[in-house]
Amino acid sequence: MVTITGTRQKQAWDAKLLPPVEQVRPGLWSIPVPIPDNPLRYVLVYALELGVGGVALVDAGWDTDEAFDALGRGLEDTGGSLSDVAAVLVTHIHPDHYGLAGRVREVSGAWIGLHPDDAVMLEARYGDTDRLVADMTHLLADSGVPDDKLPDLAFASMVVKSMVTMAPPDVLFEDGAPVSLPGWDLTTVWTPGHSPGHVCFYSEERRLLLSGDHVLPRITPNISVHTQQFPDPLGDYLASLAKVRSLDAEEVLPAHEYRFAGLADRVDDIVAHHHARLDEINSVVTAQPGVTAWEITERLSWSRPFDELASFMQRQANGETLAHCVLLAASGRLRRVEGAEGEPTRFYPAGA
Repeated sequence: MVTITGTRQKQAWDAKLLPPVEQVRPGLWSIPVPIPDNPLRYVLVYALELGVGGVALVDAGWDTDEAFDALGRGLEDTGGSLSDVAAVLVTHIHPDHYGLAGRVREVSGAWIGLHPDDAVMLEARYGDTDRLVADMTHLLADSGVPDDKLPDLAFASMVVKSMVTMAPPDVLFEDGAPVSLPGWDLTTVWTPGHSPGHVCFYSEERRLLLSGDHVLPRITPNISVHTQQFPDPLGDYLASLAKVRSLDAEEVLPAHEYRFAGLADRVDDIVAHHHARLDEINSVVTAQPGVTAWEITERLSWSRPFDELASFMQRQANGETLAHCVLLAASGRLRRVEGAEGEPTRFYPAGA
């Protein structure tokens, strides 16, 4: 059973408010950092007091003045300050987790840690992005996105570049390796899926899992085919869920929403969700052989009508559909047929 342990966080979530800064355990704090114009509303940054003084952060938030000020005030509530930050452990390179890390390092001299499979993408994602946009345009066209929607969807993520201070990592995390933090027994758990280099941090002594976006209490992270992803992101994600399911974690500290207990049951819920989605997509293709990924996406159930979704959310939806189609094709349930030059890829029932 999944049990909410962050009750004040849940109350704030239901009231659409920012939750309070909280001491989760001795020497461990939760600091909400707002995300502008986003339904997630905030990222939960965790501050870990170090045995030799100072703190380490797990994630940092978007690079906006509002977020920077909120992080600073949150650290002051814990009895510290931004200048006390000795390390920023980034679970993955999405802007709400990585964006402020460079700015924090400028203030405090902290080291920044990241997994190599995310670190290698930094320049292409937040520096010179021309190739990324071109590759994304090709991917979307191959998905069957109409010509009149291609530019909006291909450029949809470029606005976030302004919310990241790009900073090369000082430390590269490796799967199963300990993180060098005085007073803490954190182990890196590599969990690709949401991003190629997503990591969680596990404390066996404290029975805690800092799960980033990998396991969330209410929603599932976006798992998309992307030009910077591994070929089978959903397959990777399901394997990563199995990897953390057996951990002896008394409590899960996610990057969004609220803390909870019941890791294995929550993993089972997420796996069931994806299997239901696989079945739904298989049914769409069976009913209309030869559909494109975009046509499948338009026919699926979403949290609101598909036409009402913003361009970036439509792009994420298409990428998520593709991820499920890739897994269905790999398992032999669907057949994927690449189009002739200028034509999109289409999907058929197996044997059709």
